[in-house]
Order: sequence, then structure tokens, then C-alpha cells
Amino acid sequence: MSPSEHRPPAGRANDEYGWIDRYAADLHRSAKELVTKGEAARVSDEALAQIITAAVRLYYAKSELEDRAVPAIVQEGAETLTATEMLVAVSEMLRDVQLGPMELGLWFRRRPGDNEPDAGGRNHSGDVARSKP
Repeated sequence: MSPSEHRPPAGRANDEYGWIDRYAADLHRSAKELVTKGEAARVSDEALAQIITAAVRLYYAKSELEDRAVPAIVQEGAETLTATEMLVAVSEMLRDVQLGPMELGLWFRRRPGDNEPDAGGRNHSGDVARSKP
């Protein structure tokens, strides 16, 4: 990895949490490699739980405090998460906080801006994160 890939985003050079942006792509790429190689067991259960908890906590704060739809999944064409991968993870996260599908159904909501077209007349519900090569 080149030093330029570890530079903080513009305006974030002195941000004590800028490292999160710098290392997210590394974590994403390494996780894909471990799964592809069948070596996911190399990551401890505790580390995985910490990563998921941190991601969920940040996601909630950004989407609620910024009152907008924040892309939750990196879209990678054929390599995007499968429905099975997503549902297994969501099911276990719900169990971990003593919730079930009924509660999920009650909390399920439209994302902010879903019904508000942009200047081009398009709605925002299709906005997704894109993986960087």
C-alpha cells in the first residue's frame, strides 16, 4: 500500500478519528480475502463483534443525526453481499439484542428522502456506496 493511500481526506489531516476513513478500505479488502481463502477463523469472535458494533453505532448516529439515507453496503457488482450473507448477519444481530422479525417489521421504515426527488426528478432511494478499486 502506498503512503498516498494513507493520507487523510482533505480537511481531516488533524482529525484524531481520520484513521477510520484511511483504514476502512484495508479492512474491507482484507475481510474479502480471508473469506475467499476460507480463513475467516483467523479473526477472533471478539474482534468481529467489536467491528460490527462500532459500524452499527456509527451508522445509526450518521443516519439519525444527519437525517439522511446513508449507504450501508458497498456495491461491488457480483461481489456485493448476498441475501443469505446479509440475512444471517442481521438475524444474529437481532438475536444478540433480544429482538425478532416482528420487532424488525415494526421498526422498518422508509429512509429519509425516499419520497423527495432531487433537482433531476430522481428519488434518492437508489444511492449506494461504491467500492474503490
